[in-house]
Amino acid sequence: MDRMEIESFLARLKGLKALVIGDLMLDEYVWGRTDRISPEAPVQVVEVVRQDLRLGGAGNVVNNLVALGCQIEVAGALGEDEDGRGLRSMLEARGIGTGGIVLDVGRTTSRKTRILASNQQMLRIDRESTSPISAEVEKQLAAQVRDAVSGCQVILVSDYLKGVLTQGLLQEIFAIGRAAGIPVVVDPKGNDYHKYRGATLITPNRKEAQTASGILISDDAGLCRAGRKLRESLGLEALVLTRSEEGMSLFLADGQEVHLPTEAREVFDVSGAGDTVLALLGIGLGAGLSVENAAHVANLAAGIVVGKVGTSTVAPEEILEVAGRQHSDSDLKIKGREILSVLLERERERGKRIVFTNGCFDLLHVGHVKYLQKARNLGDLLVLGLNSDASIRRLKGPKRPLIGEEERAHLMAALKCIDYVVTFDEDTPLELIDALRPQILVKGGDYAPEGVVGKELVESYGGRVEIISFVDGKSTTNVIETILERYRDE
Repeated sequence: MDRMEIESFLARLKGLKALVIGDLMLDEYVWGRTDRISPEAPVQVVEVVRQDLRLGGAGNVVNNLVALGCQIEVAGALGEDEDGRGLRSMLEARGIGTGGIVLDVGRTTSRKTRILASNQQMLRIDRESTSPISAEVEKQLAAQVRDAVSGCQVILVSDYLKGVLTQGLLQEIFAIGRAAGIPVVVDPKGNDYHKYRGATLITPNRKEAQTASGILISDDAGLCRAGRKLRESLGLEALVLTRSEEGMSLFLADGQEVHLPTEAREVFDVSGAGDTVLALLGIGLGAGLSVENAAHVANLAAGIVVGKVGTSTVAPEEILEVAGRQHSDSDLKIKGREILSVLLERERERGKRIVFTNGCFDLLHVGHVKYLQKARNLGDLLVLGLNSDASIRRLKGPKRPLIGEEERAHLMAALKCIDYVVTFDEDTPLELIDALRPQILVKGGDYAPEGVVGKELVESYGGRVEIISFVDGKSTTNVIETILERYRDE
């Protein structure tokens, strides 16, 4: 999956909606100083400096989706207590749908309090219920899930073994997903994985896969045996086995196995990486990506998260920055239409003048280069709209182009005078111009201003059209004729 495909996927995230189901918790952090021992007992005295209350458990999956800009519905069971009401308020304050949450009067909302001093965790205090929810609460929650799933593209299940995700409820969730025609992706826990039969995909880590499969994972062969056994025994469409800083392994229904190494980086903390993988994998499948492509993006994101301290999230810009390291400089300039429109809007807000021109640029020559250099000098950024191969064939006949669109895009992106390249498939660039809204529209000297496609549109919002003369005698047709003339006898 190349950078442009990743950009296109990330640009669509705001239109995607996920339903997150699982064990919702509060993570409380208490930071302090300690420099003495208590006279009451041989323990350190912590002088509290600050406190922080965050979403935890399945809430960290929510945090990841929020960072990505997705729409979110949440389902789960909370205690009818102060922490339950506070957790629900935190979700609603972020614009997250909470209609799928059931309040259970006999339940204690999970709250984990961590005491930290001298740059280390001193103590953790857990207040929670871990017993299975009652049959009545299970029935209520299943009904809430049926309502909450409307408009969602994926269901994400985050199991922390706190009693909410009973086997009965999980089977109801899987059935709801099948009825809605959307994937159900699970981050599993525990020894017994039979309760996950019916899911689309599960994401165990190496230790969890070893425990659930009963196969020792001491090398790659053991890892593959465990992955194959779990996927086959549970009838999954796919299993993604996460391997911390070593990346992840995919086991697909057709028997294919794919191993994705992570980008080499210093690992500070793997906590929360599983939640990031669940979020990216799930929303990737919801967006229509293949398992392999969704896993590729999730793997990039996990590599970023393990380089951070504490449970963390990842922003789209961070994923793009890492994806950009894997490709050449020219590839960084080639953008999809959706992401480029966002980038150019930011540039306009900074006061930049955006210049746009378009063409086939089949067989690059000096006339092209001089033309583009003059166009770039009219503003602060030059965007080149490049006709696709199909577009050129319709315009110039079945023998053109001589150079494919991917190669042409890289050749044009390599020019210093060009800031961005975007390919379009239409016969004219009008739709592209409407999406990008440049202030200056440039065409070559063989055009009259009134004949330039997009002129009225650009002028309607205060832009202008500029005509630049070509270098005499320099054209792709002339180049082709020269080649044919010189090599005709041969």
